[in-house]
Amino acid sequence: MDVWNEAFAEQSPLLMTLRAAARQVAGGDWPALPRLQEVIARAGVRTASGLPLQLVPPVTTGMTESYEQRLYARGELEFRERNWHDLFNILVWLTFPQSKAALNARHHAAPPAAQAGGRGPVRDALTLFDESGVVVLSVDGGLLRLIREFRWKPLFCERRDAVVAGMEFLPFGHALCEKALAPYKGITGRALLLEVDRDFLVHPPTERRTQIDRRLAQLIADPQALRHPHDLAPLPVLGVPGWCADNEQPAYYDDRDHFRPGRVGRLPSPVAGSAVIEKEIC
Repeated sequence: MDVWNEAFAEQSPLLMTLRAAARQVAGGDWPALPRLQEVIARAGVRTASGLPLQLVPPVTTGMTESYEQRLYARGELEFRERNWHDLFNILVWLTFPQSKAALNARHHAAPPAAQAGGRGPVRDALTLFDESGVVVLSVDGGLLRLIREFRWKPLFCERRDAVVAGMEFLPFGHALCEKALAPYKGITGRALLLEVDRDFLVHPPTERRTQIDRRLAQLIADPQALRHPHDLAPLPVLGVPGWCADNEQPAYYDDRDHFRPGRVGRLPSPVAGSAVIEKEIC
């Protein structure tokens, strides 16, 4: 899907978090690299190494540094024009700049053995969150437990009012955001589950995003956090109230191909370090 749609973020409830960034790059046609670079520079986006983020065309030959190493060491982020996947990556950088920088720093600091062969469990977890992550905030730890236990109907149907009043779901992964352009049954995000103070959700959205970004970056930077893909809870995103009109019917959650039960003994564990966010976002 490479047809430009200027109102893409306004038309999808899954992309609400990115709407402010999308408005900055909107125009009559695809935003070109110079236009995006101007927006990035104006926002002052930097890597964890302190370098200003610079968009560059992909290099196919002669580059010995990996994508993540090049980003950390040079501040260069590969970008393909007229490409939804890469555009959403930029929009997430604009929305959660500290968290994206922290992800890159963790990748760069990964043990050499993990970089030499497979990525290893830490980098697998970081990549999974970068591509498909969802930040889930809740004033009720019991609701988060229902996600970890794959109890979708008790969560989204039986406790629907509590979910609407006391939870917030923020798509973070740019591949997940791309799927929101043409959503299909079975889209699964990888959720980072965070309990917050009840007063937090009444703060203005811009203030919430800034605080979330700062605390999320601290969590990502913690070497005890996101050490394995199992630290991220699978989340069938079209079950979130308001994200799909069909899920207003209780029978929607009876589809076990979509709302799958978890495997015994493989339930996601609470992320190490999340208590920092739980106590300090207020």
